[in-house]
Amino acid sequence: QKKLIAEGRDIEEIDFEGTDLERKVTNSGTNALIIREFMEDCIKDPTGTLPGKTIIFAITISHARRLQKLFDNMYPEHAGKLARVLVSDDRFVYGKGGLFDQFKNSSFPRVAISVDMLDTGVDIREVVNLVFARPVYSLTKFWQMIGRGTRVLEVDPKKRKSWCPEKDSFLIIDCWENFEFFSMKPEGREPHQQVPLPVRLFRARLDQLEAAIAVNETEIINRVKETMRSDINLLPENNVIVSEKSAELYKVKPESFWEHLDEEAIEYLGTVIAPILRARSGIDMKEILFEIDVVELSIAVLTENKDTFRAIRESIVAQVSELPLSVNLVRREEGLIQEVLQPSWWDKPADNKLVELIERLAPLMRFRQPETRAMMELDLEDFLMIKGTVIFGPDNERISTNVYRERVESHIRELVDKNPVLARLKAGEPVDDADIRKLANMLQNEDPYITKELLRKVYDHKTAHFINFLKHILGLEKLRNWSETVTEAFDSFIAEHNTFTQLQIQFMQTLKTFILQTGSVEKKDLIAAPFTRIHPKGVRGVFSTTEIDDILKFTEKLTA
Repeated sequence: QKKLIAEGRDIEEIDFEGTDLERKVTNSGTNALIIREFMEDCIKDPTGTLPGKTIIFAITISHARRLQKLFDNMYPEHAGKLARVLVSDDRFVYGKGGLFDQFKNSSFPRVAISVDMLDTGVDIREVVNLVFARPVYSLTKFWQMIGRGTRVLEVDPKKRKSWCPEKDSFLIIDCWENFEFFSMKPEGREPHQQVPLPVRLFRARLDQLEAAIAVNETEIINRVKETMRSDINLLPENNVIVSEKSAELYKVKPESFWEHLDEEAIEYLGTVIAPILRARSGIDMKEILFEIDVVELSIAVLTENKDTFRAIRESIVAQVSELPLSVNLVRREEGLIQEVLQPSWWDKPADNKLVELIERLAPLMRFRQPETRAMMELDLEDFLMIKGTVIFGPDNERISTNVYRERVESHIRELVDKNPVLARLKAGEPVDDADIRKLANMLQNEDPYITKELLRKVYDHKTAHFINFLKHILGLEKLRNWSETVTEAFDSFIAEHNTFTQLQIQFMQTLKTFILQTGSVEKKDLIAAPFTRIHPKGVRGVFSTTEIDDILKFTEKLTA
């Protein structure tokens, strides 16, 4: 703390409380990944398709509403029904027919996303899933929250409900390592029969095939068929599982079976053939999980499910970023790895790009070396702080800067063919200031509510103008970030003034840091802290009048 105070930092900035904690779960699409994992692993109703009654403990009301929005977007067939926010300040929660009454006594909603309201004192015996999407620092409260799942279900058959006729256990999904925080080591749920990874992959390919058939993507249909047939042909014939199912496998060998795939044939592949794929040998878990992710991302592209696409994309990018270039086999693919880590690579990726991703990078996944990265990094000499989120739009939505930047770029590229100003700009034709102002006004009033200030933040440039960002997004010119721009300008200025003393160079370096942080500087700033730490008179004690004028002209041009 003393070091931070000496460097002029506010200690309160480092004390994360309340909504600041939410930055950790909104960054990198974590909310969507939590929902996806929950929907796969939760205890479900007797149909096995929908979750049983669930309470998700959220951090803030805005966090809770964001989770509901993701549920609605990722599972649109259940939008507005599956998951609902239950908070005490919502008048629609209370009374007969209210949201709480519906959650307790009706089939829907299945998922109650709560902030404090359902933490204690609620007796809903059908609750079979608890999701901790927030940290808990009180052990007493933690046990009270767990108690929402421990209520015993009545044995009277007349009181049992169709979505939960019986209950002999409940599941906790802890997304914040609360058990570790309290030094608790529960055994976890009893092992259940997991779907083998080769079976999961085969069924994912089958889903991909159906999605391609639905939109008549002939090339993808033919490619997926060949891949699935290849998977079947690679099964070891002497394996007992394979030999016992030889008759079933023989049925899918002929070309005619694949030429006329109807609903019955697809169901046969999913229910009869897919389980046999568990006999595949010599597979690497990381490799096949990566392949499953890419196949599921292809399905999201075919079905135009943007939220699922974003969630899976970030999972894939995270895996690729963990490939160590120190390994020779990995370094050979450095070019592709660097491309995949750039947002532009993900702008409507074609099927051939995803196939290439599997062929070239999936075999390298066994070399992955996960890294643990802090949300904020502090360098007490350079005052480095990484901020990962932006707030935008009338609902003050908060998402990671990377995701927001990608949404902006995708939106503007989609508008090129529809908007005459963008079309002229893309074609290299002149565009006047009035046209740019009109375009800027339109963009700031529609999702994702683009403003110059937001663009300056997500592109890390404090002085670029709206047209500069548009040209950068359209690939007309490269916009260098603020740090690069300022650093190069100061290096050139100091090199031109090769008579500067060590003290004067130290002053200029301090001025560079000041401009990097604030984006501007005035003459009065140069005779105040931090410059008075270098000399009591600030700039006047270090430079001559002529030199001060040169510095002011230089900084004015840089920050204009």
